[in-house]
Amino acid sequence: MSRALRLEDKVVLVTGGGRGIGKAVAIRCAAEGAHVIVAGRSMDSLHEIANEVRRKNRKASVVALDLRDENSVRLGMAQAREEFGVIDVLVANSGIAGPTAPMWKIDPSDWADTFTVNVTGTFLCCQEVLPDMVERRSGSIVVIGSMTGKRPLMNRTAYAASKMALVGMVRSAAADVGPHGIRINLISPGPVVGERLDEVVSDQAALRGISEEAAIHALTQDSPLGRSVMPDDVAGAVAFLASDDAASITGEDLNVSCGTVSY
Repeated sequence: MSRALRLEDKVVLVTGGGRGIGKAVAIRCAAEGAHVIVAGRSMDSLHEIANEVRRKNRKASVVALDLRDENSVRLGMAQAREEFGVIDVLVANSGIAGPTAPMWKIDPSDWADTFTVNVTGTFLCCQEVLPDMVERRSGSIVVIGSMTGKRPLMNRTAYAASKMALVGMVRSAAADVGPHGIRINLISPGPVVGERLDEVVSDQAALRGISEEAAIHALTQDSPLGRSVMPDDVAGAVAFLASDDAASITGEDLNVSCGTVSY
């Protein structure tokens, strides 16, 4: 007997859907039966992911979205609704790494930019999808945070502060939207294998005067599993939280960190 699909015919919008976690989420949601809208700025890669979704016999669309631009978010979400009618699930994955530097050397404009994308951009995306969800009394939002929001990482205060802000946003938003039948949860991944992690490791190694091998060891040494996280591991957690299998879970912060954090 075949397994029931968790997201059969749901419409899922994934921001930052062109690479890394976003790519894995888009493909996993399609495999779980969803129609997928991939949104972001890298149009070529977004179209590639949309084609992968279609190869799974699911509908797909590409939406241009720049989280630094409120009007871009509004127009992109309007386009998505026009094409699909509803958005059942929002996966707010887009974000930037921000500066790698000691706190006293961070340019205030870099600090502000990190919050503009990671926090305000997530807020704007949620704000755009929620009115329809409230009207339908149905919907699920999954926000991608980071374990760095909850434990120290040298030279990463802007990123850490922005990701911790998302925890507070999700917990309070869950109280706002719960009476309307909507759930919102957050995932805190550990270091995820991919281009972003490579960049962070390279920057950390250069700033601390250590090898890249030592830098990656510093990120994973507290993991009981002794390794980094695979993008598909995060995607599986997203599919679960987005689905009715998690019908009684909201306001949660789920660690997908190979055990590095458990709080």
